[in-house]
Order: sequence, then structure tokens, then C-alpha cells
Amino acid sequence: MPQPRKSPALRAVFVALGVWLAAYGVHFAVSVGILDALVGRFGHDAMLLVLVGLCAARAARHRSERVAWWLIAAAMLSWTLGEIYYTTVLHGARSVPVPSPADIGYLGVYPLAFAGLMLLMRERTGHVSPTIWVDGVIAALVVGALACAVVFEAVLHTVGGRPISIATNLAYPLGDMLLLLVVVTAYALRGWRPDRSSMFLGAGIMCFWAADSIYLVATAQSSTYTESGPLNLIAWTGFILVALAAWQPSRTARARQDLGSITVPICFALVGLALLVYATVDHVNVLAVALAGSALVGVIVRLVITFRANVAMLARSRRDAMSDALTSLGNRRQLMSDLEHRFACAGERDPFYLVLFDLDGFKLYNDHFGHPAGDALLTRVSDHFSHAIAPYGDSYRIGGDEFCALIDVREGRLESVLGAACAALSETGDGFAVRTSCGAVRVPSEATSASDALRIADNRLYQDKEERRGPTDHTHSVLLQAVRERHPDLHQHLEEVAALSRAVALQMGLGARDLDQVVRAAEMHDVGKIAIPDTVLDKPGPLNEREWELMERHTVLGERILAAAPALRPIAEIVRASHERYDGTGYPDGTAGESIPLASRIIFVCDSLNSMTSERPYAGRRTTREALSEIRRCAGSQFDPQVVVALGIVLDEGTAPVAGVAPRQEAGGRPEELVTHRTRESARRRRALSV
Repeated sequence: MPQPRKSPALRAVFVALGVWLAAYGVHFAVSVGILDALVGRFGHDAMLLVLVGLCAARAARHRSERVAWWLIAAAMLSWTLGEIYYTTVLHGARSVPVPSPADIGYLGVYPLAFAGLMLLMRERTGHVSPTIWVDGVIAALVVGALACAVVFEAVLHTVGGRPISIATNLAYPLGDMLLLLVVVTAYALRGWRPDRSSMFLGAGIMCFWAADSIYLVATAQSSTYTESGPLNLIAWTGFILVALAAWQPSRTARARQDLGSITVPICFALVGLALLVYATVDHVNVLAVALAGSALVGVIVRLVITFRANVAMLARSRRDAMSDALTSLGNRRQLMSDLEHRFACAGERDPFYLVLFDLDGFKLYNDHFGHPAGDALLTRVSDHFSHAIAPYGDSYRIGGDEFCALIDVREGRLESVLGAACAALSETGDGFAVRTSCGAVRVPSEATSASDALRIADNRLYQDKEERRGPTDHTHSVLLQAVRERHPDLHQHLEEVAALSRAVALQMGLGARDLDQVVRAAEMHDVGKIAIPDTVLDKPGPLNEREWELMERHTVLGERILAAAPALRPIAEIVRASHERYDGTGYPDGTAGESIPLASRIIFVCDSLNSMTSERPYAGRRTTREALSEIRRCAGSQFDPQVVVALGIVLDEGTAPVAGVAPRQEAGGRPEELVTHRTRESARRRRALSV
């Protein structure tokens, strides 16, 4: 909002007010007759009207703090009207009635000024912490206690008369104290660093309070005391300072929480304590004692708030120190703390497993897609990882692409849990594949200390990584790229079958190594088709006998391609048997039943479901429910019944993609979200698939 600025005319007005104030002081000191008209009986009334006009003009011309300055202008007008009545009606009277119409104007200052000051304080301080509020209250209570002990005490002993007269006389010191408390509180909320507008406004209120207090004490001590020039000089100075504050630039400021910010409230608290000590040896009125005692209660409240804030800060610092900033999993420090505690409590009857995980291919992903994408991938897989580990233990990220878990599980269930954890930490997509290696150690039978357990698990992790490393990953990637370039739609089909095969293998409890072989073989199960002529692969109608013979050789061709790389030979055997039927009527070898590798049986079922739910030039497209019904009907003949049961569970639970569907990894998305991937006529077209 625009700040008020003083124009040359406005500067001239304030200069004239300063000259008038100086003339008033000179006239009081030496009684210059020529100045009677300027500063005499009605001169100060005109000056007060000018000051009211200045405050009203400030409120009318600028939107910032408008309501507050309208209220302050109204307060000054109320005082001016009371003063005009006093000078025209009551001036020179032998006995001034209490209360009088002038008192109505004088007392009207307090509620209006209080409301205006409160609005200014709210707009200029913004959000303030509870400790700063308490500091302001402490300072205000101590100042109020001093004011009551000095001013209110003198008035209290001399006030008398009718109840309404007593109430009127006591209202002045109470009102002055209220305004003083607001000013002190406002200064405290700004950290005792007021801007120029607040300084002028506070100084004006202080002058007004000082003049009123001196007058009340003097009249209480001497019944013949009359208002004098010095007091009027102080009061008029206060009003001019308030008007000057209206045209000063203001700014919102907040108190800083540092060592110096507590010095002022401590000093005020000591003053309040000194006042209470003084009250034990000399009489001090009850209100002053109550305010000073309340200030000490405020000190206790501040200590409680500060203690709670420190406890919360320590808890937050500990949480930040023991957790990973990116994934919110426990970090290495948390792992070592938990591990040492476990070693201290572990026995032979309650063993646990320490498992280290490392993401293979993450560096290439990070380098290719950038660090923000790498952070997003780490966030996604860590969320899946924590959910996979949660039923069995605690999960950690100990740095970079390294994760860890402390697992309480029977030895027979370890492979299944590790398979699920590795799957959760793995992600594949267009142009990338991030997989997981792991190493586990049984504690305390295989390790006697935390460092020993980490060393053994780390060695086993790198053994697993070395077994996966070598030509395997490179050759696998080269073949996938060859399929992608030769037949883009076929590559998409392989991805979908691999995703569903992984879900079924997880449901059947396959371990990490077997699960990895299933996924790799599913991605390669039709790689032999790159050697099949396009005229056969893309033929719109049914194949003839010669073409079928050629097509049935693609698994043999796939085996030959993969077997050329020694590291891929286990996958080659699975690919060769990926079209064998459970009853022995499949190809190329007519193998039946349990003689067919389990991975091949899983891939065959998932491949069949995908084919049924995809658009085919020679057959219609079935819904997932229809395709699953057909596969169940053929369980025991074409398909392994156990694999069919696992497939049905996966589809019923919606925990993995189905044929024609692949998991779409998006920021904040869930890997099990079902989305359609494409049709052969419209590549990559997606629509929701209802199972």
C-alpha cells in the first residue's frame, strides 16, 4: 500500500504548529501580551481542530490503516469538543461540576484511541509468536503497576463525593494506564525496534499520559492546584506528535528471537519484583500489587512456552537428524541406533535379518533424465519399499541409491519378502530399467556386532550385484532396443507381459533371483520374432501350415539368440519353453506338466491373457473378465492350474496390470494403478480398464 508523504503545504502546516508551540512556551515564560490572541484562551482550541483535520486527512487520503486513523482522529475530536466546552463554559468558574459535559469529551478519548491503537498494532506487527505476546503483556503489566503505584495511589486517597464523581475521577488514571499498556505492548511486539511513525505515536501518548498524571497527582496533593502552562505545553506537544505520526511512513516488523530479545522482559520482570518487595515494607494499593504479581505469572508462562518450544525444536531436530530428507525413511544414523539396540536385546530365540539393497541402473537413469527425475524415482520406490517392508520390520535409506531393512521373519519366508522388496525398488519404462541387488545376514547367528553385520551384508550385496552384472544387463538392453526398433508394437507387448508376470510371480512367492529371471525372460520371450519375416508377423488373416511352422520356430530362434550370451542362458531355456502347454501339446518340444519351467508356465498364461485382450486382425478383442474365464476353463490342459489361481488373485485384488495394461509411473501415482496402454491400430491410446 502507498505510504503517506508530506507535501510542501503539509510541511508548512507542521512548521506553523511548531512555531505556535514555541510561542505558547514563550508566552508562559515571559507573558508577551501580543501573543494572547494566538495562544490565549481560544487559540489552543483552534490548534486542536487543525490537528484533528490533519489526522482525518491522513485517513481520507490513504487506504492503509484508514480505519485506525479515523478512530484516532475521532478520539482527538472528542477531546477537542470537551476542551471547547471547558474554555467557553467552565473556564473561570469557582466550582467545576464532576462529571460535566467536558468530561464526556475528555473520557471519550480512551475507547476511541484504544481501538485505533489496537488496529495499528495488529496491522504493523503481523503474525507474532506467543513468547513475544507474553513479553509485551509482562512489560505492559509492570508499567501499569508503576502507574498505579504512583498516580492511582495519589488519586485513590483523595477522591471522594458522589459515586459518579468518584468513577469519573478514577476513569482518567485508568484510561491513561490502558493507553500506556497498549503502547508498551506494541513496542514489545516489534522487538523494541519501532519505526518512525510508531516512535512519534508512542511519544505523543507518553506526553499525554505524563501531563494527565502530573495534573492528577498535583491536584490530589493540593486542592488549590490549577492547571498550569507547562502541563498544557506537554499535552499540546503530545497531540502534535500524534498528528505528525499520522504522516510518517510505517512498516510491518516482527520481533526477532535472539538473546537480546529477552533482555527487556527480564528488566521489566525485575522491576515488578522490586515493586512487590517494596510493597512488603510500605503501603502500595492492591491494583498495583495485582498487576506486578500478574507480571511475574507472565514470566512463568513465558518459561513454560519457551520450554515447550525448545522441546518441540529438539524433537524436530532429532527427527530431521534421524530421517532422510528426500524419502522420510530412517537414515544411516537411525539404522545404527536401531541396530545397536537390536544387538543389545537380541537372542538366539528372536533373530532378525539385516538386508542391504542397491539400485542397479539408477546412475544411468539419473544421468539421462536429470537429478529431479532421479529424486522423483527415489521417492516413488521408497514409498513402495516402506509399504512392502512395513509388515515385517523397518526400512531405511542410508545414502544415494542404497536402502536397508531390518526384518523379523521366518527363514522360509525371507525369499518372498526380499522378492517383494526388490520388486518395490525396481522400475522399468521407456528407455530405462532400474533393478535391485540385495544382501542379507542373519543376526545374531551370522554376526556378533553392528559393524560385522553391515560388512557381511555389504559383501553379499556386491556378490549378488556381480552375478547380475557383466554382459547380462548390457546384452539385455541391446536386445530390447533391437526389438523396439524392429517391432515397436511387439516391444510394447513384451513390456505388458513382463509387468503381469512379475505380479503373478510375486503372488506365488518366488524369491528375488527367480523373480528377476521371470521378468527378464518375459521381456525376451518373443525376441526370436525379430528373425521372422514381416509378411508372416503382419499377415492380416490366419496363417497357413508353412507359416505356422515358421512361427513356431521363434522360441527356438529366441533361445539361440539369448544363448549366445553365457549370462543369458538361464533365460534362454525359459524362453524356449514359454509356449509349451501343460498337457504337452505345445511347442517346440511338447514338454508337459512340472517338466516345464515354472517361469515359462507363468509367462505362457500372462502372454495368453494379453493376446486375448488385445486387438487381433484375425479375432475379436475380449474383455479381461472373458479372457480370465477362458483361461480358467483351460486350466489343467493348456495352463498350469496353480498359475491360473495366482493370476485370478492378482486380477481380483487389482494389485498389478493385466493384459493390455502396464503400470504407469507418475509423480505421486501408485504402481498398481490400472491404465490401458494401447491398441495395435492406435499406439499408446489409453483408457480405463474395468476388471
